[in-house]
Amino acid sequence: MTAMISAAELASALADAGPDDAPVLLDVRYAMGGPTGRPVYESGHLPGAVYVDLDTELAGPPGAGGRHPLPDLDVFGAAMRRAGVSASRTVVVYDGGQGWASARAWWLLRYTGHPDVRVLDGGLAAWEGPLTSEVPEPSPGDFVPRPGGMPLLDADEAAAVARRGLLLDARSGERYRGETEPIDPVAGHIPGAVSAPTTENVTATGGFRPVEELKERFAALGAHGDAEVGVYCGSGVSAAQQVLALDAVGVVAGLYAGSWSHWCADPARPVATGPQPG
Repeated sequence: MTAMISAAELASALADAGPDDAPVLLDVRYAMGGPTGRPVYESGHLPGAVYVDLDTELAGPPGAGGRHPLPDLDVFGAAMRRAGVSASRTVVVYDGGQGWASARAWWLLRYTGHPDVRVLDGGLAAWEGPLTSEVPEPSPGDFVPRPGGMPLLDADEAAAVARRGLLLDARSGERYRGETEPIDPVAGHIPGAVSAPTTENVTATGGFRPVEELKERFAALGAHGDAEVGVYCGSGVSAAQQVLALDAVGVVAGLYAGSWSHWCADPARPVATGPQPG
């Protein structure tokens, strides 16, 4: 089963489902460094969708763990139950189309044991059905997070993957090379990492590229079924989109959740700049 669902597939699933087995919809729209997505949610969202805030419910407070460390599981679990998430019901998450926030929610739910989570391919922009400003009050769900469902890397493990496998840097090429760093205090990348910007996983309209194109992209980078693969970005959000794209082609990848914001906070960790060798 693919982790992605098209707008047409979602519309069909919603039309065919009864009130007790319809997919639980989570609106996780988010702008990096911008205001909360709640105002745009309140102005129009998929009927039945519940807003989940990335900064406070899909991430912990910034600090030693990075800019978007994993959330406290009690906080995350409470947010999911408030939204109506239960282990027995499909969850569909969507964002504004970039795929970063929805992939973060997908990864967290899969990491904490939910068996059936889908991402709306192309986000809200792909949806052709009606929108509503009505805020639902779903019955509380029963989901209890149990970590370990997806591979998670710490800094030492990410460095080891860079040495013996393939560590993908999901940020822009300019940030990877250290030419610019608009957010974190140090520019550059983890030594041995390979540049693989998330922008190359999607089309101009925001949907993911066809599976065959993604297979070719990742195979050219060295990611295939036999490779040990890890992914990081600036703070562990956009990297989840890369993990999702890899999942679509059958490659399991570990997420370095702290990512560059965590790595560069320790001056003892090495930093590389410039293009990758070869």
